[in-house]
Amino acid sequence: MTRPRHRLLKTLACLLAAGLSAGSLLAQAPAAPATTPPPAPTLEQRVAGLEAYMNNTDPSAPLKVGPKDKDGNPTIPSGLTTPSVGIAGPGHNGFLMICAALVLFMTLPGLALFYGGLVRTKNVLSVMAQCLGIAGLVTIIWWAVGYSLVFGKSFNSPFLGGSEFFFLAGVDSIPNTDYAAWVSQNVFAMYQLMFAIITPALIVGAIAERMKFSALLLFVTIWMFVVYIPLAHMVWGVTGFMNGVWNGGASIKAIDFAGGTVVHMSSGWSALVLCLILGPRLGFGKTPMPPHSLVLCMIGTGMLWVGWYGFNAGSAAAADGVASNAFTTTTLATGVASFAWAALEYFTRGKASVLGFCSGAVAGLVVVTPACGFITPGSAVPLGVLAGAIPFFACTKLKQMLKYDDALDTFGVHAVGGTLGALLSGFFANASVNGNLNLNLKDVVGKTLWLEQVKAIAVTLVLSIVATVIIALIVKAIVGLRPSVEAEQEGLDITDHGEEGYIYESKS
Repeated sequence: MTRPRHRLLKTLACLLAAGLSAGSLLAQAPAAPATTPPPAPTLEQRVAGLEAYMNNTDPSAPLKVGPKDKDGNPTIPSGLTTPSVGIAGPGHNGFLMICAALVLFMTLPGLALFYGGLVRTKNVLSVMAQCLGIAGLVTIIWWAVGYSLVFGKSFNSPFLGGSEFFFLAGVDSIPNTDYAAWVSQNVFAMYQLMFAIITPALIVGAIAERMKFSALLLFVTIWMFVVYIPLAHMVWGVTGFMNGVWNGGASIKAIDFAGGTVVHMSSGWSALVLCLILGPRLGFGKTPMPPHSLVLCMIGTGMLWVGWYGFNAGSAAAADGVASNAFTTTTLATGVASFAWAALEYFTRGKASVLGFCSGAVAGLVVVTPACGFITPGSAVPLGVLAGAIPFFACTKLKQMLKYDDALDTFGVHAVGGTLGALLSGFFANASVNGNLNLNLKDVVGKTLWLEQVKAIAVTLVLSIVATVIIALIVKAIVGLRPSVEAEQEGLDITDHGEEGYIYESKS
């Protein structure tokens, strides 16, 4: 009985000795090198980060070497950045989320009500369904590939962005400093989505009351890939062909603050071509086709004006001084244009109409859009006068002379107004308002910038017109463009959607 016990004690003693020996060896072995923690941000770095946030400058830019201490060493090591890199600023982020909601508000319900009030009763829902359908369709395209093709850069192309953000991969709450230092990339992507939604929706105004719903959605699908996406990258993409502000290597050094070429020219000129290919509405020029509800039109106009602050001021991508200037110039130009249009009506027809005030306001918003973040308030007033006058004559005299059926004056307001605004931006742009004009354009601002604007206008015109002709012919061959004569006479509300905008008789 004692031998097994002695063996057990002996075994335990040996194991203990071995453990102590191993512990001793481990204690004598050199320790693994510790990972050096990053240096704590200095007070100067923290202040620099706060200044970058307040001034909406890039926090990832290396700091300059600061003053030296008593031993002659710099207090801020050269090359360090602020501790705020990759952090969204709550104020700028919140501002752009509100602006994104405002831009969506422009389409739904603003544009839907504006256009809906201008058509006849039997087509009011068709216009609203077209706006809603485009909103959903473009959202899918934007999520899948659209955002990446506009704002990516992996293709290193002046005409298309890249594939790195397909299906919004990697588009998270960290800012993409190519476009906004203090705004989450997912917020920026959603903000730009709202621009992509409203642009093709503007086309609806020219072809209202006479294009099949299925044909319109197919047209918009192709148009987004052929016109909007390439043009948006060329003008706003960091490697864009016509991005004069941010791309030092741009072939055309043009400016477009919030969408004169990208949004209004592209949609307006495409709308003209499409309405010409479609042909006029049944009875056009013979049967009166007055707006069925100027009340809805007026409400829609007010919503567009309010939402447009998100469109223009939000294009600064920060709640900064550039945004506040865009807010101011947008207000001035719009008010002046609305009054100027109605005044011209009064002097030429003897009455100032509600539709005239509404049309003038929208024209002012369109014309100031490409310029608002680059011009002074003093320039916004004459711009507003021109915005009220030139689209007025396009929508009355030119349309009457050429007899095209632009149902709701999309061409006269958006194509003519957008082209006018793009051109005036080249004359009125002022670097004292927006210092970004000094980055790559200091040699042309106030001199030959207007020539660069003419080049951008020409590219936009050719792309929009040629592409629209081809797309319209393709859609016509696949599904046809127009409903039957009977369907058009009955109204697209019933024939396309099986609904009526107004029920006048109670059914008991």
